Amino acid sequence: MKFSIFHQVERYDDSISHRQLQEELTELTLIAERGGFDKVWIGEHHGMEFTVSPNAFISLAYLASVTSTIRLGTGTIIAPFYNPIRLAGEIGQLDVMSNGRVEVGIARGAYNFEYDRQFPNESAFQGETRKADLAWDAGLRMRELVPATQKVLKGNYAHEGTYWQFPTTTAVPRPIQQPYPPMWIAARDPNTHAFAVANNCNVQVTPLSMGDDEVANLMEKFNSACAEHPDKARPEIMILMHAYCAETEEELQEGSRNIGEFFHYFMKWFKNDRPIDMGLIEPVTDEERAANPQYSADVMRKNMLVGTPDEIITRLKNYEALGYDEFSIWVDSHMNFEQKRKSIQLFIDHVLPAFKK
Repeated sequence: MKFSIFHQVERYDDSISHRQLQEELTELTLIAERGGFDKVWIGEHHGMEFTVSPNAFISLAYLASVTSTIRLGTGTIIAPFYNPIRLAGEIGQLDVMSNGRVEVGIARGAYNFEYDRQFPNESAFQGETRKADLAWDAGLRMRELVPATQKVLKGNYAHEGTYWQFPTTTAVPRPIQQPYPPMWIAARDPNTHAFAVANNCNVQVTPLSMGDDEVANLMEKFNSACAEHPDKARPEIMILMHAYCAETEEELQEGSRNIGEFFHYFMKWFKNDRPIDMGLIEPVTDEERAANPQYSADVMRKNMLVGTPDEIITRLKNYEALGYDEFSIWVDSHMNFEQKRKSIQLFIDHVLPAFKK
């Protein structure tokens, strides 16, 4: 099993500057590279302090200049906000700049907050029906974007589709990794798993807050998709999960509370029905915490990868036995920098050695 780190670059208030977040992201990435992590993934969201990362390619281009071995992944770009020509060109440019270290993660997106702002006039529907329509449309855009981008990266491709039409075009610059860098699709439902396998893409999954039963369920969906496409080589599958490694139960309880707080805020953003001021959503209240016991510290301690090095190794060995090729640590999770740094270092010192061949 390979290991990677995922940066969401979270900001919950204005007590920490954007510059400090950038410096911390850089330092954590350098620690991960020195420690033997295979990849760093950078997310993408817009107008949300909950994810301070409007362009993963820019962040990764910077990291390419200060690293030398760690691979650089978009985790994930939001498909409906791109067109195939732009995406292929940015992939090629970053692959050249990084000397062939790019991994391309793509998703349909998760937040209606962003759809409402990127596509405010594209649907005549109103209310919840309109939101559902935008989400469905985003998935269809992803299914058109991915194969079209692959063909533009190969070169001399003209496209006549539902969302994009263009004459013969080639990505400039061409990527170092031919015919194109590894592509990953963020998948939850069976149809998306099948789409990824059919289009020669690796798969990224996350159990969110649901624990090991969902970890197994997601692998079953992936295996079914592979079985449906016996003509395709089995792609890789990565699990992205909130994880925290510590040595004392007091530290682990605090880490579990922080992860629970992340999910409280995640659900507020996902529901898209709370006031936003300067990119910050209103704070979580004690009443909201009490109404969502599924995010309590005790539940997070059980469901998320929270534990001592030995506890984490045992669970990761189970994930490896299920068939997962990569584990990605969601390193933000409402943690402060020192918590993140110490957790990653414990992974490096005690967990990663148990998985070295």
